[in-house]
Amino acid sequence: MKYIAEIDIMPHKELLDPQGKAVQQSMDNLNISGVAEIRIGKHIRMGIEASSKDEATTKVEEACKKLLANPIMETYHFTIVEN
Repeated sequence: MKYIAEIDIMPHKELLDPQGKAVQQSMDNLNISGVAEIRIGKHIRMGIEASSKDEATTKVEEACKKLLANPIMETYHFTIVEN
């Protein structure tokens, strides 16, 4: 079966986010008010061939842990849907 994984990877809340800070400062410079706590992360969409949703979940979990996310600095969350 074919599945689609939607993966969001974000820096840990405790860590500084220089990209988010730069965007926040740019918002201020452009007089765009009411925007706060900007955090910049990654979104990954991945197609998966697997015999079950559990197998697809295992593959995505392994990809996130071993390659896509740095567990020291980032957290991740994903959803999987049948394609």
